[in-house]
Amino acid sequence: MSLPSFGGTADPGPSFSELLRRVGVESFGGGAGASAVEPAHGTTIVSVRYAEGVVMAGDRRATEGYSIAHRAIEKVFPADRHSGVAIAGAAGPAMEMVRLFQTELEHYEKVEGIALSLEGKANKLSQMIRSNLPAAMQGLAVVPIFAGYDVRRRSGRIFKYDVTGGRYEEADFHATGSGGRDARTTIKLGYREDLDRASAVELAIEGLYEAADEDSATGGPDVVLGIYPTVATITATGFERLPEPEVAERFGALIQRKTEEGHQV
Repeated sequence: MSLPSFGGTADPGPSFSELLRRVGVESFGGGAGASAVEPAHGTTIVSVRYAEGVVMAGDRRATEGYSIAHRAIEKVFPADRHSGVAIAGAAGPAMEMVRLFQTELEHYEKVEGIALSLEGKANKLSQMIRSNLPAAMQGLAVVPIFAGYDVRRRSGRIFKYDVTGGRYEEADFHATGSGGRDARTTIKLGYREDLDRASAVELAIEGLYEAADEDSATGGPDVVLGIYPTVATITATGFERLPEPEVAERFGALIQRKTEEGHQV
């Protein structure tokens, strides 16, 4: 198979999605038909900004209606070295969107020789969510959180979206999905400007814990199966997923504290 070539006015530029469109391939959101089955849905994801960057976290449960579809689904992914995306909504389209988004950023960097700005990455994801609107209207909505370390501003930034592709920047934290409201309330009560890495991770974990306590679609820590929420940090040194033993230890400490508080009441 030969590589496509384009004239000056037909050059798709650094956009991988536009390249696919020019060669006649539907990149994403191509008018999905109504589904006869209940799709798997990812539930609760959170992000918290702290002094050195941002924390992103997500529970591991996916649901199909009132049933558990998956107990250990991944919802937090690196977008590139200095950014990440967490998914909520229809799991299949969300994972497809993440893969295409990762390819978009890599393609841009290879063509242009530099990485897209964090603002540009947020805008690119917004366009992809907007292209999924026909599917969203049929129940296959994808509502991610995008966050990263802005190397120009030297700080962490968090962006949220609606199903139409509307993009909004959050100053300090955000949570979405079926347990998003409970997670946001918990994080709001514990948030402060001078959070360090450990405190931000603890707050994100507590937000997911409280969401799981109130929302049946959000999965809490499963000590028996050893399944714990995914937690990652994004700083000047890049995207780093916390080792599962560390996450398990932090959840163990949180459960111990909750138990002691309960005995004190």
